[in-house]
Amino acid sequence: MTTVFLDPTIVLTFGLLVAVIVIAGATLRAWQGWLELKRQELDRSGGRAHAEEGSGLGTARIELADLKERIRKLEAIASGVEL
Repeated sequence: MTTVFLDPTIVLTFGLLVAVIVIAGATLRAWQGWLELKRQELDRSGGRAHAEEGSGLGTARIELADLKERIRKLEAIASGVEL
């Protein structure tokens, strides 16, 4: 009976199973730590993210208005109208 438990295949299998469990546990702990870090970053920059988004939207509107004005001028030039 004792030779079955000391068989090298069973010992190796048990050792590999323990190694996989340890690696999976360490990976899970690292993943949870990374998620917590990202939560803290989001909490810290909570107010700034909305302000940056708003200023980006305003800049986009100004650029769009500028492009529309340029198109209007180019169309006037193409049709031969003096501005």
